[in-house]
Amino acid sequence: MLFFRLVNCYLGFMLMLISGYFVVSGYSFYFSSNVVFLEWEIFSLLGSNIIMTILLDWMSLTFMGFVLLISSMVLFYSGNYMEGDKFIYRFIMLVYLFVISMLLLIMSPNMISILLGWDGLGLVSYCLVIYYQNVKSANAGMLTILSNRVGDVAILLSISWMANYGTWNFYFLQLVYSDAELMFILCMVVIAAMTKSAQIPFSAWLPAAMAAPTPVSALVHSSTLVTAGVYLLIRFSELLSVSNFMFLVGVFTMFMSGLGANFETDLKKIIALSTLSQLGVMMMILSLGSSELAFFHLLSHALFKSLLFLCAGSFIHSMGDTQDIRNLGGLEVGLPISSFYFMGCSLSLCGFPFLSGFYSKDSILEFYFLNNMNFFMFLVIVLGTMFTVTYSVRLVYYLFFKNLGSKSFLHLGESIIMVVPMSVLFILAISAGSAMSWLYFPVNFVILPFFFKLLIITLVLMLMGVVYLFMKMNYLYGVVKVKALIHFLGSMWFMPMISTTFIMPVLKSGNTLLKYLDQGWMEYIFSQGKIAKTLDSGFLYSDKSFFFNLKMYLLFFFLIFFYFMIIYV
Repeated sequence: MLFFRLVNCYLGFMLMLISGYFVVSGYSFYFSSNVVFLEWEIFSLLGSNIIMTILLDWMSLTFMGFVLLISSMVLFYSGNYMEGDKFIYRFIMLVYLFVISMLLLIMSPNMISILLGWDGLGLVSYCLVIYYQNVKSANAGMLTILSNRVGDVAILLSISWMANYGTWNFYFLQLVYSDAELMFILCMVVIAAMTKSAQIPFSAWLPAAMAAPTPVSALVHSSTLVTAGVYLLIRFSELLSVSNFMFLVGVFTMFMSGLGANFETDLKKIIALSTLSQLGVMMMILSLGSSELAFFHLLSHALFKSLLFLCAGSFIHSMGDTQDIRNLGGLEVGLPISSFYFMGCSLSLCGFPFLSGFYSKDSILEFYFLNNMNFFMFLVIVLGTMFTVTYSVRLVYYLFFKNLGSKSFLHLGESIIMVVPMSVLFILAISAGSAMSWLYFPVNFVILPFFFKLLIITLVLMLMGVVYLFMKMNYLYGVVKVKALIHFLGSMWFMPMISTTFIMPVLKSGNTLLKYLDQGWMEYIFSQGKIAKTLDSGFLYSDKSFFFNLKMYLLFFFLIFFYFMIIYV
């Protein structure tokens, strides 16, 4: 185990160094406006060239740097969190395959190589979700892989359609003059992005994927799997332009997930639903044509969300593997460092001034408020943003301001191996937002009307009203109608039930086909019946006719030789 820890620390340190190099290179590429487009010819066969293309610009280099940095911290953290696990080597190799697939997706301008990274993410995520090998993990893994396969089919259809143009590089799509053909490719890419980023109606798999180990959740839900769809749409933003459909999808995903998180009791699922809410924010601003703001929020969200999961893993690991927030409380006494980091990241998630999430989230809301808007959509967005505060406050109350009770006897303490990577991420989660706003994204002077200046007070009053309403709902939980309403609001609008109800009959039909066809009439007629015996005897005679000894081989050779001599002479 000591050797494993040394190797794990060494590999994590190498990833951290490479991430620093990528971030510095992205910074220099941004100011010098450099773009590196590489074409690597792997091999050529009969005039067909197999070419691997790589695109390196400030966006891909910066994102790869952030992915490698978070991956290195997760690997350091896993050295202690997964200690004693029977399949620890399999876990580390799966994490590395996951990171490699994400890097391949990031630096690919070619739909074929994007498919390799895209499918790699889907397959490895399935292996990580079913890592603990129980019924819950198997069901969650099946829901995850089947939801992602819809996006894989959409990517394959876009690839097959792009073959008409002789190239799979999506940079050449702007030269296509047919709007109908572009619309088909763009629709396929949008469907793929919606499945990977768990937008409505494909949102059910993301909370279910919490069956994976907590370090994997920190990696998956911060900078890799769920952000792949957003990043793909950022690359296609020139074609997407302003999309009302994506705006509605992003806004209602943000509203639905934020509302559901206020009724959830599983610690990891609450953080997963907050991830889904922030993905809705990214989709919303991306649909308005501001891809750089979406990328800004993607980077800042990756830092504090990965730390939130690592803090949650520290709580779960120290409190006897308990994820129910009703059984947790008083954690600031036994886990002061993790509690402090969790509070800081929760404030950053809520958009507290001068923290990392404030710079990106505030810019997104101001950008939306400057546009012409519908009052209903404005109200939905304000409520969706406010739900971030309500579920964060609720979570902080359950974790820190409630008595712990008998769980205090299960306290295991904080390990320095887990605290060090969390400290690095906390420093970045606090300072990276302001640093990126100074370096990458220009400062905008926003002038808002008087109503929006009073928006903070309006939000606070609305927040008080909503919290009071939630309390009344809890008091009236015994009433049938209120109970049904709470069940509907807390179940992601029955989306998990819908996702499984339509899939399960198809899966069960496979058992019926196996019973009545493969193991029934087909087995009796073909495998063990007269047809099989007749075919076996016929193939036996044909095998004997092909059996030659050396004399017969030489005789046939001379006969063929004399035949050609007679014909040509």
